[in-house]
Amino acid sequence: MVVGSVTGTRDVPPSVRALSSLPDSDYADHFVLATTVEATPERWARAMFGDVPDAAELLIWRGFLGLRLDRRRSPDRVAGWRIGGRGDDWIRLEATSWFLRGNLLVQVVDGGVSLATFVRYDLPLGRVVWPPLSAVHRLLAPGLLRDAAAKVAAAERGDRRPRP
Repeated sequence: MVVGSVTGTRDVPPSVRALSSLPDSDYADHFVLATTVEATPERWARAMFGDVPDAAELLIWRGFLGLRLDRRRSPDRVAGWRIGGRGDDWIRLEATSWFLRGNLLVQVVDGGVSLATFVRYDLPLGRVVWPPLSAVHRLLAPGLLRDAAAKVAAAERGDRRPRP
C-alpha cells in the first residue's frame, strides 16, 4: 500500500490546514494511504492509536513532549488525546504540554485515509525537542496507516489478526 506524504506548513493542503485548531502551527505534515478499506474517521483514529496510550506512546508523548494525556478509556478521547473537533469525514485530536501544542487530524478521503500532524511551539524548547522527534514520527507514520488499514480490514472480516 502506497503512502504519499508532504512536510511543511505551506505544503499541507489548505483544506487540511483549515481543520487544525493550530492555524499558526510551526510544523505540519500530511500522510495519505490509498486503500479500499472503509471506516469512520474515529474508527481509523482508534485503529491507529488505540483507546488508551500504550507504553511507547506514553514515553514519547508524555515523557519527551510532556503532553497531558488521560490514561482512561473515554468516548471523548483517543489514546489519551482529547477529541477537539469532528466532521463527517474527519476527526481532530488535541493535546498540550507546557511548551507545545499538537493536533492529529485523521481524515477519510476518496480512496483512502490521511493523517496530518500539526505542532505549535509555545516556548523555545519546542524548537529543540520536536525536530528530532519529528524525524522519527515521519518514519513511523506510513506504517501506522498501513497497520490501521490491516486492523480495520481484519475487524470487517471478523477476526483480530491482520492478513499478511
